[in-house]
Amino acid sequence: MIKEQEQNMGHQDTLCINESTLKHPWYYHLKYLAAGIIFGIIFVKAEVISWFRIQEMFRLQSFHMYGIIGSAVLVGMLSVWLIKRFNIKTMYGEPITFTSKKFNKGQIYGGLIFGFGWAITGACPGPLFAQIGTGALAVSVTLLSAVAGTWVYGYFRDKLPH
Repeated sequence: MIKEQEQNMGHQDTLCINESTLKHPWYYHLKYLAAGIIFGIIFVKAEVISWFRIQEMFRLQSFHMYGIIGSAVLVGMLSVWLIKRFNIKTMYGEPITFTSKKFNKGQIYGGLIFGFGWAITGACPGPLFAQIGTGALAVSVTLLSAVAGTWVYGYFRDKLPH
């Protein structure tokens, strides 16, 4: 089935292997909107969206953001370990699979570009919408730039070395 998907949709690394094939009514996805709103409120209260906090992090003046990012990494590691250890499945009984990814130097370049953009704009893709929601409308430029950059990458993806 995966080979068939590859032929129909492109490269394997562009597919979500764990994606459910179940179809749901439009209101089914409102729970994700609610989770996003709650996540945004947490970002605001934890000052994750603060341009000043982000600048402090990049200037190595404060541990605040490193503590938040580090705790997120630890929660992610623990979650993956638990999923693998107890063979946890999705809510619909589908297996959750993890595939190994091959390292390539483009990840270093991409990470540097991402980090420079984050340092310059004071915005990361995670809290962009929370920043806009708090009235920092100038961040809309960053959002549009992120969308444009994603589109440009998608357009030239087949021509880039991987």
